[in-house]
Amino acid sequence: MHRLHRPQGRIAYDLYGPGNDGTLVVCVPGMFDHRASFRFVGAALAAAGFRVAVMDLRGHGDSDTTFDRHDNRAAAEDALALIEELGGNDAIVVGCSMGAAAAAIAAQERPDLVAGIALLGPFLRNAKPNLFTRIAQRLLLVRPWAPRALVAFYDSLHAGRKPEGHEEQKARVLAMLRPADRFRAVFSTIYAPNEEVLEPSGLRAKAVVLVGEQDPDWPDPAAEAAWVASVVGGSVEMVPECGHYPQSQRPDVVVPALLNLAERVRADA
Repeated sequence: MHRLHRPQGRIAYDLYGPGNDGTLVVCVPGMFDHRASFRFVGAALAAAGFRVAVMDLRGHGDSDTTFDRHDNRAAAEDALALIEELGGNDAIVVGCSMGAAAAAIAAQERPDLVAGIALLGPFLRNAKPNLFTRIAQRLLLVRPWAPRALVAFYDSLHAGRKPEGHEEQKARVLAMLRPADRFRAVFSTIYAPNEEVLEPSGLRAKAVVLVGEQDPDWPDPAAEAAWVASVVGGSVEMVPECGHYPQSQRPDVVVPALLNLAERVRADA
């Protein structure tokens, strides 16, 4: 594990692949997830010659809990700082869920650094839950049962094929949620005022959108994927036997899509 120093704390990240060679890929998980969800993608891309940095969100995993911002723009700023720290040039940012919005924001803000984005189960616009859903969510996030309730919800988002090592990943998430300070950071992330990415302002990055066919976050996952692709000017790949986490549920689909994206980036460069 490595640490990126930021003004209010440190971001934990893992490095896969060659030291200073190969295209840099930065992976950004979603809220109440641990960076290990990208373990298969990181290892496979490293074997293909890429450098891969997989970060935790603020207050998640092994990142510090000292930050006062936990929104998707903050995650984008951390991803860009990580690219600069590692000397990346024409980097690819892979984001899941909230991390996908962070990837899109990073690409908009620094087109000189980000040449490709892969958006997995992306939330580029904010959901508008009904009153019942809002009440249920508040009850879900009350301690002492909140950590186990969130892990059960996390498990339910893995509709379709369960990843290898899924029980170990759930144990990581539960351990992450138990300390009070870390739970507060995750709570702040869930209720952060996230930006919506509704138009491709300043976007030059090549893009691919990957959404699980069984993703329970949307009534029509294919329609949401098509809308996201229209915003970022990207291609769509629907992932069979998959819910909200293609990077861990179907790395056999995600990795070839990322290799194809990298080829497009290189061709453009």
